[in-house]
Amino acid sequence: MMELERLTPKQFERFQAFIYSSCGIKIDSAKITLVSNRIRRRVKAGNFADFDAYYSHLTSKSGVAELEGFLDAITTNETFFFRTVAHFDWLKDEYTKELLAAKSAGQRKQSLRIWSAACSSGEEPYSVAMCLHEASVILRGWDISILGTDISETSLATARSGTYRERTIRELDQARIDRYFTRIDDTWKLKSNITNMVKFQNHNLMKPMREPLFDCIFVRNVLIYFDRESKVKVIENLVRALAPNGYLVVGPSEGIYDMLGMLTKRNPFLYQKI
Repeated sequence: MMELERLTPKQFERFQAFIYSSCGIKIDSAKITLVSNRIRRRVKAGNFADFDAYYSHLTSKSGVAELEGFLDAITTNETFFFRTVAHFDWLKDEYTKELLAAKSAGQRKQSLRIWSAACSSGEEPYSVAMCLHEASVILRGWDISILGTDISETSLATARSGTYRERTIRELDQARIDRYFTRIDDTWKLKSNITNMVKFQNHNLMKPMREPLFDCIFVRNVLIYFDRESKVKVIENLVRALAPNGYLVVGPSEGIYDMLGMLTKRNPFLYQKI
């Protein structure tokens, strides 16, 4: 095999268009070196002759099985527990009290469904689980379901293992670390009382969610990678998956605020389906 250096501009454009058509993510041209490095690893792993041979395989009928690994390589990103802590403060305090009041008024059942969309390696849904665990006195007896989804099976494998490096727990105070994690050499493993609260599955945000409606959906730090057309499609799918009076929690840099007119704005990161 010849030594591969970097995608040519023409090759990059072909992969760029394929990524966009597959998952709605528009890769900026400035990331040609990053994309080249990640695709190069797939080329070598599959023993393909060069980038063009890999692209031909990837876009053929026989390349369906490789698509998942390819998207894994392209879309995997770093995250950490309790990223943008104000969102989790709202969940633990204001939202749980609102749920209890609605239940007491006979306006809802004693159940709660939360979806962490594009959850990467699981830090977000597990942060949600910690919040609800800490609010267990308020939500005692409730049927709670937390779902984390991502397009990357590599990220989901990490999420299911519940094992993390120290950098991902940098926003946690020592009390939470001691309460929820067990240290194993240089890794931190979540305890089963948290991992048992979350289920994971593969899902592409460009496709509708085939699950019962959710009371709250987190979609953060992902839509910044989508162009406007793809964002509109994703939002349509998310709103359709949201239960009446449910909340959409969005990241600070998603660039979607002018697309949420069908929802009622409660604060800069919180929108409700009335």
